[in-house]
Formats: sequence, C-alpha cells, structure tokens
Amino acid sequence: MTTTPPRRMRRDIVPRLLDSVERQPHGDAVTDTLSRGVRALPLRGGRDLLHGRWLGHPVHPLLVQVPVGSWLSAAVLDLCPGRARAADSLIAVGLAAAAPAALAGAVDWAELHPRQQRVGLVHALANTTAVALYAASLACRVKGRTKAGRGLGLLGLTAVAAGGLLGGHLAYRQAAGANHAEEVPQVVSDGWHRVGAVAEFPTGRATRRAVDDVPVLVVREADGTFHALADRCSHLAGPLSEGTLEDGCVRCPWHGSVFRLADGWNVQGPATSPQPAFDTRVVDGHLEVRLRDGDQAEDGTAG
Repeated sequence: MTTTPPRRMRRDIVPRLLDSVERQPHGDAVTDTLSRGVRALPLRGGRDLLHGRWLGHPVHPLLVQVPVGSWLSAAVLDLCPGRARAADSLIAVGLAAAAPAALAGAVDWAELHPRQQRVGLVHALANTTAVALYAASLACRVKGRTKAGRGLGLLGLTAVAAGGLLGGHLAYRQAAGANHAEEVPQVVSDGWHRVGAVAEFPTGRATRRAVDDVPVLVVREADGTFHALADRCSHLAGPLSEGTLEDGCVRCPWHGSVFRLADGWNVQGPATSPQPAFDTRVVDGHLEVRLRDGDQAEDGTAG
C-alpha cells in the first residue's frame, strides 16, 4: 500500500527544474570557454563600469529595465488599434538597449561560481532567443506583415519571461550579485573584541581571526599599524586572508576584487560593495578590534 506524501514534503516543479539546471555539468566546457573569452575582452576601466562598482551594486538589473519595459509596452500597444507604429518604435528601442544590458550581464557572469554560471548561461540563451524573435518581429512589421510581427513579438515576450525567471533564481536563490558581507554589522556585537597577542601577527602577512563567529582578516604593517577587514569577500565570499597584499590593498584569490586595507573600500571589481572595516588598538600586548561605524573615526593604533 502506498501513501501520498504530505503536501509540505512535496517539491514544487519550478524550483525543482531550476535546481536541476544548477547541477548539470554537461555544458561546463562551453561555459569555461565563454567565460575566458569575456574576461579577455580589452575593456580596461570599462569593466568596473559594467560591473556597477560606481553604483554600489550590479548595473545589469538596471539596464535590462529598458528592453523589458519597451517590449512589454509594445505588447500592450499591439492590443490597441492604430498604435502599430508606436509598438514598432518600442521594439526597436528594446533591441538597441539589449546590447549594453547583455554586455554588463556577461561581464558579471564571467566572475561567478560554476553552478551560478550554468543558470546564467541558460538565462542568456533565453534572452538571446528573445532578441532574435523581436528582431524578426520588427523585420516583419517593416515589411507590412503586422500579424506575423505581433505573433513573433508575443513569442519574444515569452522568452523574456523565461529569462527573467532564470535571472530571479540567479539573483535571489543563488545570491549572484548580492553583497556577501552585508550581514557582518548585524552579527558582530558592539564594543572591542580581543583577537590575539600582538606577537601572533607576523608583519606584512594576512592572518585570519574570528569575532562573534565572523572571520576577520588582520594585517600588521612594518610600522606596527594594524588593519582589520571582514574576511569573506563581498563579491562571492572568497577568503581574503588567502589573497595577496599589494600597495596597501588585498586582492581576493577567487575573482580578483581589490580592497583597501585602511577602510575596506573596493578599489577594483568585480566586487561592487566595500568590506566592513574594523578599528584596531593594542591593550596589554593584545590586539583588539571593533567594527567601524561609517561616521566613526578610526582611533586605533598599534605599536
């Protein structure tokens, strides 16, 4: 005799399908090749611009509002008599805006973990299909084949919806583009925390300690000054204590984000958020750290 499992034990089909995309390694060779190609693009300073470091969060979600909004508005106008020319114009605007949105998304995608890249690749395929369908729709409209153009537009909007579903999974389920250091101020308690004797911290090397179960990177300068940052990179939680120190900064070993040791500022992406920084002081030969308030001056020194 079989029994039906309780409803709460069943898995909804959409999350199950999306989770299965994460676990499929069959396209990893293609993914690796494409991501290397994107990282090799000679974008220079434009790479951080496309990541959205200047904005404080990824710029790709902002850019996609234009094509998605234009195409959705075109679908509404297609239902209104006498608005064909306006709908055509909106489709053209969406196609023009899709290119920068896709480039920003590709630059972000190339710096993700493999499971995230798998979902991101299908997301990109869905959106590429949408662009092709809308291009065909516009071509039909220009030739006077309005009915075919509208049909292709609806198919394009369906592809956009599928891409949006995958993008939502990537952003909210897999936390791609999220600030992975955001919880630090919520977890670390107020006040000073002792993290070890001064002698335990070698000069010019990164050391890892913990404050309220939050990993903390500690660096001792040659002049005895200490710097302390949250250790998990804000981009994708990479261990900064395993990174390299250069010119007063630390470079994440996973995706190359660079943070200033003095205040945690992200001077180079793909990270779009700074690292939480700690004040430091030496008391009775021991180093103590305190999570720094943004309005609070650093008052700690070491000797």
